[in-house]
Amino acid sequence: MSDHLSPAVRPRGLHGPVAFWLIATTQCLLLFASSAPSPLYVVYQAKWGFSSITLTEVFAAYAIALLVALLVVGGLSDYIGRKPVLLGALVVEVASMALFIRADGVAWLMAARIAQGLATGAATGATSAAMLDLAPQHRPRLGPLVNSAAPIVGLALGALGAGLLVQYAPHPQTLVYALLLAAFVLCALGVPALAETSPRRPGAVASLMPRTGIPREARPMFLVVVPCLFAVWALGGLYMSLGPSIAAGILHISNHVIGGLVIFALTGTGAVGSLLRRNHPPRQTMTLGFVAFFVGVGATLGALATASTPLFFVGTVIAGYGFGTGFLSAFQTVGPLAGPEVRAELIASMYVVCYLGFSLPAVAAGVAVGHIGLKSTATVYGIAVMVLAVAATAGLQVQQRKERRRQRDGSEPVPVSGSARR
Repeated sequence: MSDHLSPAVRPRGLHGPVAFWLIATTQCLLLFASSAPSPLYVVYQAKWGFSSITLTEVFAAYAIALLVALLVVGGLSDYIGRKPVLLGALVVEVASMALFIRADGVAWLMAARIAQGLATGAATGATSAAMLDLAPQHRPRLGPLVNSAAPIVGLALGALGAGLLVQYAPHPQTLVYALLLAAFVLCALGVPALAETSPRRPGAVASLMPRTGIPREARPMFLVVVPCLFAVWALGGLYMSLGPSIAAGILHISNHVIGGLVIFALTGTGAVGSLLRRNHPPRQTMTLGFVAFFVGVGATLGALATASTPLFFVGTVIAGYGFGTGFLSAFQTVGPLAGPEVRAELIASMYVVCYLGFSLPAVAAGVAVGHIGLKSTATVYGIAVMVLAVAATAGLQVQQRKERRRQRDGSEPVPVSGSARR
């Protein structure tokens, strides 16, 4: 938050709203780039002849590399500063775009996704913490809101933008990456002009040991939101890896724009949901998000059973609303519970849960497709994330009853945090 940047520690450079929105734009671009290959997967698959298992392995390579980067350097910006970590991540991201442009087979594609995952994971803790550092004091919810909305907006625009370029623009396998490469170069050139919001302090080398950082005061609510984070990102992983294949194989739609639109319907609605619910009590938002997620996934499964394209998109939109609001409310509830000195570690821990959900179930789905088919795999997958949504709802209700009981007995003061209060 901006009140953490006292005059004694605030160096020269861009800070305030300009710096905040530059960081947010960079984070959005990183996630734009992460979803850009999704509409191209069916093109790569047709051209290079690889299986659904290989497709999800390529997708998961990104998420696993991102997870490794989060575990190793997720909290590094708390020790050496946000700017060095972000600049290094952008350099690797530029290299990954070059690898995509050069790709002529699965090995190159895998290398590009791994480099991209490492870059995005390294940047995630730094950009998310920087936005909480820089959020204006008079708008305390802006940091958590943009932290949850920027990745979803990026995913939505990346899938749709890439789908449009693949369908209608020349050089479909390279143009989107060339444009992104130029954008990341510009972002990297702008980083030195930013003010540093996290002064250097000892412990940088020790922080590289893979670990999660969950402050004691944040642990009860962190455990409550874990099923929510895992479930919504597991659904995102299915759409990002196999969404275009579902559109082509089950709904019989071959247009690449529709493949991108499938992902956009989920993530774009998630972003809209975040904006609509940004000023509402987070725990109420979380409950409503769980309900929408459950209903939306159920409708989507009905659409797959009947091969109904309209119902599929209606269900996806409803589930997307639950995706976005669930992710937002988790950030609003847990993110502000940590002080600035451990903020990047806590955020990295939240993203570890997200990307475990994003990657491992998708790989399992890729394996299952080869044995039981795409339709059956999507059905089992959908039922599983619905069960997680129910578990998350139950966990939230139990936690709220415990807190009310402790407060009534006088053994616990009413929380002072805006997020915890709700």
